Amino acid sequence: MPPLVQASPTPPLTENNSGWRQERKHNSLSEVYASIRVPAANASFWRKLVAFWGPGLMVAVGYMDPGNWATDIAGGSRFGYTLLSVILISNLFAMLLQHLAAKLGIVTGRDLAQACRDHYSKPVAMVLWVFCEVAIAACDLAEVIGSAIALNLLFGLPLPWGVVLTILDVLVVLFFQNKGFRVIESIVAGLIVVIFGCFLYEILVSHPDYLGIAKGLVPQKEVVTTPGMLYIAIGILGATVMPHNLYLHSSIVQTRAIEQTEPGKRMAIKFATIDSTVALFLAFFVNAAILITAAATFHTNGLFHVADITDAHKLLAPVLGAGAAGTVFAIALLASGQNSTLTGTLAGQIVMEGFLDLKLKPWVRRLITRAIAVVPALVVTLLYGEKGTADLLVLSQVILSLQLSFAVVPLVLFTGSKAKMGVFVNRPALQLVAWAVSGIIIVLNLYLLFTTFFK
Repeated sequence: MPPLVQASPTPPLTENNSGWRQERKHNSLSEVYASIRVPAANASFWRKLVAFWGPGLMVAVGYMDPGNWATDIAGGSRFGYTLLSVILISNLFAMLLQHLAAKLGIVTGRDLAQACRDHYSKPVAMVLWVFCEVAIAACDLAEVIGSAIALNLLFGLPLPWGVVLTILDVLVVLFFQNKGFRVIESIVAGLIVVIFGCFLYEILVSHPDYLGIAKGLVPQKEVVTTPGMLYIAIGILGATVMPHNLYLHSSIVQTRAIEQTEPGKRMAIKFATIDSTVALFLAFFVNAAILITAAATFHTNGLFHVADITDAHKLLAPVLGAGAAGTVFAIALLASGQNSTLTGTLAGQIVMEGFLDLKLKPWVRRLITRAIAVVPALVVTLLYGEKGTADLLVLSQVILSLQLSFAVVPLVLFTGSKAKMGVFVNRPALQLVAWAVSGIIIVLNLYLLFTTFFK
């Protein structure tokens, strides 16, 4: 059996690149840093893949959280399969950006928050931190609302009580965090399997037009020329590429105890990229499945204006004639919300520690984040009910869109810096594509914000 690479008890904080102003004081997520052993370089491909498998699934969770559901349902019910190409393109963008995030963490030993804190002046870094905290709170808001809706659909629990019950997530997350990082990865993987299985069932019972699906994967000019379609397309993009995932990925790839050599880092980048790319294909399936189910169930039957998760659940069983369809839909929604809770907790910890060099006890950090999300969700559910929560869910995605460029631009800038990345710097072609993707995301999200608030 090939030997395993062992983590040193206290991993060194030496710098291999001269582009940083200060040496690191702490490793990212120091309690789990380099805690998972990996096979030596001469081990088989599959043994290495198994060792590196996990962070990509945790990142993929952000691409299938409850905030994505509304845009996918709206796109499918209004325009059939046409916007499948937008989901595909969004995922390709995400694959590129997550590759860059993983590379930054592996090569430099810094997560994106630590890198921003070092590179920018303190005022700029503080602004970036505030934006990121707002994005995490918005994402947590979507998780709270999604979980509350799922509990209401499954058990008839009133929305306000469902919102309050999500506070218990704090205890669940803390319990599993203490069991080790592999345990968290396994739980996330299990919940993804549940979501995947639920939507596989939804697709089978909805009997979609498979030729229409194939055509929908090919970009159509109508996506740009039709205003209503363009708006939802941009919403899908904004809900797909999540800013906090870039911070998260750049940190959790460092849980692997790799050799701090050029070959060791190249191996880690290779398998981390395979891990995240495969995981994001699973996320693509889930998002595409939501849109396909909406298209086959609602659009085909003349129901063109279903954009609310609760309405979609109510209509699934009557239209499909399958009694389990609505229940399976709600189970997938609950699994999605709980999965996002796990990864959102870690992202919040990474951002606060990285930007502020401040460590809080995990339960304190989690309570702060969840309180920020629970209060507005509780107020809206009490005052406006289901309609209010639907609007709040859309608003959370708009907030995420606003913050996205403040994460993407530094990431592309840092990974394109020879001083910071050394021999691992982005090649010119990759850097050009990365800036092009960044520009497209920024322009489209600005347009989404403009149409949301000024039209």
